[in-house]
Amino acid sequence: MPELSVQGLNADSRALGAGEAFFALPGSSVHGDRFAADAAARGAAIMVSDRAPDSDPGLPVIVVDDVRAAYARAAARAHALQPSVAVAVTGTNGKTSVAAFTRQIWEATGRPAASLGTLGVETAQGLVPGALTTPDSLTLHRDLQGLASRGIQHVALEASSHGLDQRRLDGMSFEAVAFTNLSRDHLDYHPDMASYRNAKLRLFTDLLRPGGTAVVNLDDAEAGAFCAAAEARGARIAGIGREGSFFSFETVENEGYGQRISGRLAGRPVSFHLPLTGAFQVHNALTALALAMATGVAAEDGLAALPELKGAKGRLELVGQHNGAAVFVDYSHKPVALETALLALRPYASGQLHLVFGAGGDRDRGKRPMMGEVAVRLADRVIVTDDNPRTEDAASIRAEILAAAPGAREIGDRREAIGAAVATLQPGDVLLVAGKGHEDYQIIGTTKHHFSDHEVVAEAIRS
Repeated sequence: MPELSVQGLNADSRALGAGEAFFALPGSSVHGDRFAADAAARGAAIMVSDRAPDSDPGLPVIVVDDVRAAYARAAARAHALQPSVAVAVTGTNGKTSVAAFTRQIWEATGRPAASLGTLGVETAQGLVPGALTTPDSLTLHRDLQGLASRGIQHVALEASSHGLDQRRLDGMSFEAVAFTNLSRDHLDYHPDMASYRNAKLRLFTDLLRPGGTAVVNLDDAEAGAFCAAAEARGARIAGIGREGSFFSFETVENEGYGQRISGRLAGRPVSFHLPLTGAFQVHNALTALALAMATGVAAEDGLAALPELKGAKGRLELVGQHNGAAVFVDYSHKPVALETALLALRPYASGQLHLVFGAGGDRDRGKRPMMGEVAVRLADRVIVTDDNPRTEDAASIRAEILAAAPGAREIGDRREAIGAAVATLQPGDVLLVAGKGHEDYQIIGTTKHHFSDHEVVAEAIRS
């Protein structure tokens, strides 16, 4: 094939410009090469695919073994200006908080930084919302180049199992990576838990810079697999837990809606206040501290930043108080996350612990009764409502939850459910509104409607 001049790249034939390379990626139902004719008509210079076309697509074709990985690496080369320091965190829960906390520690120590993930791209200048936890490769590298052009040289990314499995991060090499925990999630995408775990392991086996740092929650049952992957990579392991090499816990005591933590940091006794609710946030904050220290932050400077941390939006966030009761919003939309949130709030409920939650449609159905069981076991008063039903029948989703939640109340309309829960609050009660967290929409059918738990809670308190 003669040498070609390529002006850019894209995996979306509709967005291609003349002279660009079209990467035909395999999809869940349709392969990208189905749109080869459209790409050719738009002036694509070449098509890159993982299989030879059945007929002449009207443009040159390069066949590679892994077209997703090739797309990621090409996107990185096309946007070569990148931040010099990159870290990433994976796990079922805590990714958003860890990335946000790492960014805040960097900023507190004079390092302009960004966090990228579920919320979008966040810097000291504000948040630009995103659509995916781990963006597609082209969007990711465009964003990274934009950050670097603004002088931001430190970035913390959330690495989702989808993003890792689909090679979206394969154009990057991370100085440090972290594992928070593993529990049931995304089994509508991954065939089983082993596949889910192995997707996350790719961050350690393939994307961690050899000799880098791996931060591991040693208290999680899957910690061994991630430690083994880190050792095979020649990484330094920073363990966090009851017997962690980086941080070992001694005591965690509630102080208001915050916590006082005592333990040993690399063997040295330390104590600090964390202005966040929930023991899991202690793990998240220390994971962020380990990532920051692995990238040059001094221990004393990092510790000094912890008491100033601000929680990520919708992550066990105190959003209001009414009649002597506290109302929290949390993103917990899977069984272990819901259990963790309820256990974290129980010590603050001198009265009753209330819960409003639902489950998303077109997602793993198996977790619905599991969430129902958790709800009635750990909360005193439960209302089952709609989350994002999508194209499923909302009443059927609620029924699957209620089958394992005897005594729970059913109110399908989420606004009405939140209002009903707020209206019953008494002094000393705590209400958790779970499932949507930071989201400001509700998906019914295929349409997004504006809906914010934060706004609805505030309206209910005012009325």
